Amino acid sequence: MTTPILTVVDHPLVKHKLTLMRKKETSTASFRTLLGEISMLLAYEATRDMKLGEVDIETPLVAMKAPQLEGKKVVLVAILRAGLGILDGMLELIPSARVGHIGIYRDPKTLEPVEYYCKVPPTLEERDVIVCDPMLATGNSAVAAVERLKRNHPGSLKLVCLVACPEGIKTFHAAHPDVPIVTASVDSHLNDHGYIVPGLGDAGDRMFGTK
Repeated sequence: MTTPILTVVDHPLVKHKLTLMRKKETSTASFRTLLGEISMLLAYEATRDMKLGEVDIETPLVAMKAPQLEGKKVVLVAILRAGLGILDGMLELIPSARVGHIGIYRDPKTLEPVEYYCKVPPTLEERDVIVCDPMLATGNSAVAAVERLKRNHPGSLKLVCLVACPEGIKTFHAAHPDVPIVTASVDSHLNDHGYIVPGLGDAGDRMFGTK
C-alpha cells in the first residue's frame, strides 16, 4: 500500500521476518538480527526517489555514461534507543551516510516525549534525512524528533519505522503532513498503555534484552 505520505512495504521477506520478530519466544539475538535485515529492505524503499546524475566511466569493454547518486550524503537519524536497530541495518546499505542521534523517552504517565540528547550533523541543508524509530505508537516522540530536525532546514525528511498504528500515523501527520512514512506494517490499534496491538512488545527491551 502506497500513498504520497505512507508506504507499507509488503514484500514477502519483510512480512516473514516481521512475523518472526512478533513471536514472544524469539531471542534477543534473533530479534536484533531480524531488525537489521528488515531495516535494509525498508531502506531500499525509503531511498527509491534519491536523485541520480550521470558520470563518465569506462567498463572493461567500453566508455559509457552511468547513473550515480548526486548531491550531499544522506543523513540517518536514530531516535534512541530502539532506533539504533534500524540505523545499523540501513548503514549496511548506505555505509557512507552521516549519522545523528536524538534521545527522547516517553513519560510513562503522560506518554509525552522528553528530549535528553541531540547530536546531528551541523549542516542538513540539501541533505535527505531519514529518521529511524521501530515503533510509531502514540507518535509523540517522532513528532518531537522531526520538529527538532526541521530547525536545521533539511532538504527532505522521511520517517522509517518497523510497525505503525492508525493513531500514531494520525498524530504524526497532523503535525508533519509533509513528511512521508515508510513502514513494514500498520497494526490494529494502540492500547491503554500506549503499546501497539498486536505489535511486538517494547522494541528496545527486546533488542537489548533489558526486560
